[in-house]
Amino acid sequence: MKKALFVLIVHCALCIVHCLNAQNKHEMRAAWIATMANIDWPQKGCFDVDSQKKQMIEILDSLESLNFNAIVFQVRPTADAFYQSDLEPWSLFLTGRQGVAPKPFYDPLEFTIAEAPKRQIEVHVWLNPYRVLNVDNLRLLSYNHLYYRKPELFVKYGKQYYFNPGLDETRAYLNRVVADIVTRYDIDAVHFDDYFYPYRVPGKEFPDEATFQSFSRGFVNKDDWRRNNVNLIIQELSATIKSIKPWVEFGISPFGVWRNANQDINGSATQAGCTNYDDLYADVRLWLKEGWIDYVVPQLYWEIGKEVADYEVLVDWWSKNSYGRNLYIGLSASNLGHGKIEAWHRPNELCRQLAMNKKHPETSGAVFFSCKGLLSNKQGLCDSLQHTYYKYPALNPENNNLRGYASAAPRNLRVEDNKLRWDAVIDEGGYQVAYYVVYMFNAEEPININKPESILLKTSETEVDLSKINNKGLDKVTFVVTTINRFRQESSVVEHINFTY
Repeated sequence: MKKALFVLIVHCALCIVHCLNAQNKHEMRAAWIATMANIDWPQKGCFDVDSQKKQMIEILDSLESLNFNAIVFQVRPTADAFYQSDLEPWSLFLTGRQGVAPKPFYDPLEFTIAEAPKRQIEVHVWLNPYRVLNVDNLRLLSYNHLYYRKPELFVKYGKQYYFNPGLDETRAYLNRVVADIVTRYDIDAVHFDDYFYPYRVPGKEFPDEATFQSFSRGFVNKDDWRRNNVNLIIQELSATIKSIKPWVEFGISPFGVWRNANQDINGSATQAGCTNYDDLYADVRLWLKEGWIDYVVPQLYWEIGKEVADYEVLVDWWSKNSYGRNLYIGLSASNLGHGKIEAWHRPNELCRQLAMNKKHPETSGAVFFSCKGLLSNKQGLCDSLQHTYYKYPALNPENNNLRGYASAAPRNLRVEDNKLRWDAVIDEGGYQVAYYVVYMFNAEEPININKPESILLKTSETEVDLSKINNKGLDKVTFVVTTINRFRQESSVVEHINFTY
């Protein structure tokens, strides 16, 4: 009896481990590429174009090898640009001097958009809406910066400079910036992080009293007015993006705590000293409820068991408050091995968090900050991803907030000259499909495309060289090819082909 009970316990434990490590076919696997102060790219002080391109290729290749499927690329760190813009100057962090173009000329966003899809990696462009300078040095601004043409749009708070969020003209300008990017570049999403109204400077009030008195829009309480200022820009940007390209997502990566439960019955069981709602005036929960944003990536950069902001408490709270929008969790690879907190020094806190996320089916992926911290493989993080959590490729999750259409299926699947080929597909909207998914099965087993281990590869080409793929020791295989369109909709299976090695 005892032996049978022991066997049962072991079996249950193994089942639990399997479930926690089991992979989903659809999962967001992304990394932030921060350009602010050259955190991730390009390397600080590197202004050589060929070296910058090489560094980006190395990042993309590394992420591809780990089966990542998206990057969040910071293209507007301080009201400047990592892309060709008629509205804002070239970034200081790209060329060493704001307003100076790369030499020889290239467009880093255009270059990244050309390279990432070769690896079936989505490009989410990351913008900071209000920040203009993160240091008290106006000499760093280009002479043609908007600050000098319209200084009335800006305020200084602490040692930094910001657009004034209370002005209608600020919102109109930000809409022009986003519309310009969405119109001219083949991006997959627009992404804002946690910087809305700035984090509080001790002893200083954000200098918007005059604006509040002149443009209160009927609000009596300044905090409510500030929240409304941010609500308006989120709502307007959502409409702007969808009016241009309805498949382009709008995502927000907020600070990890919306409100504490002692402030609001709907808040989390935390005691955070700062919250989105009360300090940054970002009512993210409202944006999710109203469908103004398509996905949310709360920055849960704390360890499991932290007294004032427990990771386990917060992932549960966000899972229950995402209102059916896509939920990905922001994880801090940069924390591994740093600080005095024991959890970050005993391998591997992020693996424990990834396993915990599996308990919450509302979560459909993770985004790692930052790319440099991730790829440094601290505590074997990359090894764990490659061999366990991200062992097989994953498709980017469909977005419940987007109204798309079904993807057309590939036709004329055939083998010619030892190459698996099919006809190119144009989807219902008249666009090239985003990419193709090639599945390989043992010819003796039924076709089941819901198993991620059956994904052989993802490709933007219409052929696969069978001599260069791993046939997993099988003599007879069955190939299936599907398409993924811009709305991340996968086609049905209409053809398959058998092949003998």
